[in-house]
Amino acid sequence: PPEIANLPRIGGLIDPDIETIIALRPDLVVPYATQVDLVAQLGRAGIPLFQYSHGTLSDVLTTIRQLGDRTGHARQAEDVARGIEADLAAIAEAVSGRRRPRTLLVIAREPGSLRNLFASGGSGFQHDMLWLAGGENVFDASVSRAAQVTTETILQAAPDVVLEVRAGQALSPAEVAREVAVWQALPSLPAVRNGRVVFLTGNDLVIPGPRIVQGVTRFAGALHPDVALPTR
Repeated sequence: PPEIANLPRIGGLIDPDIETIIALRPDLVVPYATQVDLVAQLGRAGIPLFQYSHGTLSDVLTTIRQLGDRTGHARQAEDVARGIEADLAAIAEAVSGRRRPRTLLVIAREPGSLRNLFASGGSGFQHDMLWLAGGENVFDASVSRAAQVTTETILQAAPDVVLEVRAGQALSPAEVAREVAVWQALPSLPAVRNGRVVFLTGNDLVIPGPRIVQGVTRFAGALHPDVALPTR
């Protein structure tokens, strides 16, 4: 959002600038559960912490409510959470009764190739997003959030749709076309044969937070392009 443009830079999830964070003397720091070193160092500095983890979509809503309580904005947080719940329910209702296309949700791979490919497994917020959007995860039986899969495994799964997501800014049409064309290496795959390889970019597809409604809407639009989806 534009409001953050002039705020101090303090690093990212992998490389937080701990010295800068401490120097800012924050009233509260909200680290992710995996940031154990950050938690330990800030704890020693006496900085209040609120740790969270977003394994599922339900966790996102829980965190919104808990953080609202912690910051004295419980009513506003409840309004946000209920709004998200209502929007997600409306999307699910719009695609209900439709056949769920068997979908390969690709969350990472080497650009320009099908090497080092990771797909959404049968748990996690992206799996939940896919289900709400009216898709069936071809790796639903996997217990992991992300599974590294081979082209042989993908051919065996035979997805109707390949839905590929990438964080960051949108690619140019030419760049998207090049990435979609990579899948021509698997011409017998139903998704390739029927022209149903979809490449999407944007943080709303890969970061669990208040924008998950946008992400689920985009998934649903890719899976069910003929359905009129709710807009807010």
